[in-house]
Amino acid sequence: MEAFSFSIPQNVIFGKGSLQRLPEAAKKLQGSKALIISGPYLKKIGMVAKCQDALRAAGMESEAFTETEGNPATETVDKAAEAYKRSGADFIVAFGGGSPLDVAKAAAILVTYGGKITEYEGGGKVPGPVVPMIAIPTTAGTGSEVTAFSVITDHSRNYKLTVASSQLLPAYAILDPELIASVPAGTAAACGVDALVHALEAYLSLAASPFSDMLALKALELIGKNLRAYAANRKNQAAAEGMLAGSLFAGIAFSHARLGDVHAMSHPVSAFFDVPHGIANAILLPMIVTFNELADQGKYYDIYRCVAKAPVPKERFSSGMLAAELAALNAELGIPACLREVGVKEEAFEAMADDAMRSGNISVNPRSTTRSDVLALYQKAY
Repeated sequence: MEAFSFSIPQNVIFGKGSLQRLPEAAKKLQGSKALIISGPYLKKIGMVAKCQDALRAAGMESEAFTETEGNPATETVDKAAEAYKRSGADFIVAFGGGSPLDVAKAAAILVTYGGKITEYEGGGKVPGPVVPMIAIPTTAGTGSEVTAFSVITDHSRNYKLTVASSQLLPAYAILDPELIASVPAGTAAACGVDALVHALEAYLSLAASPFSDMLALKALELIGKNLRAYAANRKNQAAAEGMLAGSLFAGIAFSHARLGDVHAMSHPVSAFFDVPHGIANAILLPMIVTFNELADQGKYYDIYRCVAKAPVPKERFSSGMLAAELAALNAELGIPACLREVGVKEEAFEAMADDAMRSGNISVNPRSTTRSDVLALYQKAY
């Protein structure tokens, strides 16, 4: 067994109604006024107000920045940082899906140290602690509430940059299943598959450890059992709880084991064509699972057993069955089958392949991957 290490320096609060514990977490951070970073949809349906109400009930002030978009841009990070400075807040509540959480992390850096987020791209460039953060996910998918990454789109390069630092881990993560009951069906499906991919790639990663495997496998079980039911009815409390816990465990798993070719290749798809991250992952997944099968050392059946509707015994499991199940799952969830259907153009493949090869996820993919392999996979997914 290879040497490994792990650390979980956060406080996680999970359970129905746990949004009401937001003031409790804020007080432990010695916070008095929050800037809530969220998105326009959550503002429109009254969810941001619900978050503010929880703080107000405890005598705490807040303001809200709700301009976060899908695949958030560097310019949005600048706006959020300025909003924080104007607000007089002393902590951030990151409230929403992966995009608001990514913006909150990036803005926390700029508020503390200045400059542009592009200056912090990569690992180890955040000098020290940032503005205290509390993360409250309203989707079951990204796991960003427990990851040390912020992914931001730099439109000047059509590139999704990643900032990696343990300083970006929110001090508290509050996971309330009631908050994911109003997610639109398409978003629930895309985010759910994103969580599935996090668990799957962490489980297969060359950087996996017994610790990450334990969490990834539990995440696969929870997501496989609950994704269809949750996408069908977001008010299914048991399914929502299972998805939120699965997403949480998958996030911790990939924080320690990293990911693989699916994420390396999906980021350029989103950066060049603004395809939602979960959709890009889902489309690429069956093709890359087929590609990686040559390197399987027995874990494919574990994954298959979790996601298949009617799994066969291990002795009857054969090549291609996992990829077929994943393709069928996409179809059940109404996810497009190919890149062409979401507006991707072949003429961008060369530049997309260059960007994919710059991802650190390529290096831990279970099968060694060349630029030619990436181009062939894009073409196959097209």
